[in-house]
Amino acid sequence: MFSSKIAGIGMYVPSNVVTNNDLTRYMDTNDAWIQERTGIKERRYAHRTKETTTTMGVEAAAIAIERAGITPQDIDFIVFATLSPDYYFPGCGVLLQRALKMREIGALDVRNQCSGFVYALSVADQFIKTGMYKNILVVGSEKHSFGLDFSTRGRNVSVIFGDGAGAVVLQPAANEAQGILSTHLHSDGESAEILAMYNPGTHANYWTANKVADFTEAEVGEMFMSKEMIDNAQNFPYMDGPAVFKKAVVKFPEVIMEALTANNLTPADIKILIPHQANLRIAQFVQQKLGLRDDQVHNNIQHYGNTTAASVPIALCEAWQDGKIKEGDLVCLAAFGSGFTWASALLRW
Repeated sequence: MFSSKIAGIGMYVPSNVVTNNDLTRYMDTNDAWIQERTGIKERRYAHRTKETTTTMGVEAAAIAIERAGITPQDIDFIVFATLSPDYYFPGCGVLLQRALKMREIGALDVRNQCSGFVYALSVADQFIKTGMYKNILVVGSEKHSFGLDFSTRGRNVSVIFGDGAGAVVLQPAANEAQGILSTHLHSDGESAEILAMYNPGTHANYWTANKVADFTEAEVGEMFMSKEMIDNAQNFPYMDGPAVFKKAVVKFPEVIMEALTANNLTPADIKILIPHQANLRIAQFVQQKLGLRDDQVHNNIQHYGNTTAASVPIALCEAWQDGKIKEGDLVCLAAFGSGFTWASALLRW
């Protein structure tokens, strides 16, 4: 079996910077309120019509491919993670394949939200290990801004999220001590609805019928997206923030320790932890729980917000570009999000 390594990495964030103060034009909020609860100072929003989840993924992918010293024609498989695809279907993988004029290779779309990139990396790792593929492009990209409720009603969710993309090229490692050491994936759907976007969907609008509805069951069963849903703000994401926080602060350190234990390592061995940028308070809690120093954790949610599937590769790329990651360093990736799903990956750079 081959081990797999990150041979190239890239990121892209839109040029449009949206500060906390900018959001006060649309909702009753303020900079201090947002920073106190999330740590976020600003985020990036993609151009409403000229940028999509795919186009941002293409920008990040092109950089990763160039840094890997290959061309788009050398890529033999794509794994694309996102919760905000350009279309309900088809997925972004094939749109990226088309945009980069790649060969007729396979393209897999991963829908694991905040954990999406780590899940996608784990899938790609298995393909490299078996020798099936040699150059796999793994992308995490999100355009949240098009689907947020920019009103006081939706502020608890809307102030958190931003847009952006990150990508890596995974290849077989010549050195067995280098590359991905292990990945660890988990899920628990018991509380799936406390962080979800219900509509549009094929669930006969259970949430509409049972929570806020004044529709008959027959009417609900026929609706995919209706004026009533839009009027009642049922086409926006829903999140029970305190419940998510409570679960995250347990599962984050748990899955990190699982990776370390599997490789006979301890938190002290970590050169840098790249957590999913969900909430700065969560990251700080995890850091304290594991006894990590400030220089052992890379956070950038202050500037980009939560970019879900894109947050880990963006933060990883930024840390590498800043010189915080060098050859031989032990890097831990970890994420927790909707589903619930959570995951970790431990790699030797």
